[in-house]
Amino acid sequence: MPIWEYIFIMARSPTTSDAFNAIAEPRRRDILDLLAHGERSVNDLVAALKLAQPQVSKHLAVLREVGLVSVREAGRQRYYALNAAGLKPIHDWVKVYERLWNERLDRLDQYLKELQSQEKPNDGE
Repeated sequence: MPIWEYIFIMARSPTTSDAFNAIAEPRRRDILDLLAHGERSVNDLVAALKLAQPQVSKHLAVLREVGLVSVREAGRQRYYALNAAGLKPIHDWVKVYERLWNERLDRLDQYLKELQSQEKPNDGE
């Protein structure tokens, strides 16, 4: 069976199964970026994202289901806030790679310093 046929057979986790699947969608990451600056109403998010209200509400429902946002009702308005604790699994996973990049950048910095110390000044040029 050709590889492309396996793509259609493979089961994909639903977007509401965990934070990783939920943030795979770029618009949801945009919503989280906006909420990182503070609580926002649905109407504020709609205006900022330039999307239809049903689309924004659908994305918010997914984010809420996986625990990345919380909602507060005030009259007819709903206000959403980022639940940073929900991002902890993602942070923990990325932390490993952050450490790796920091080590590599430190080695590069050391190598550049060694190269600079080996350079000889050109007299009279």
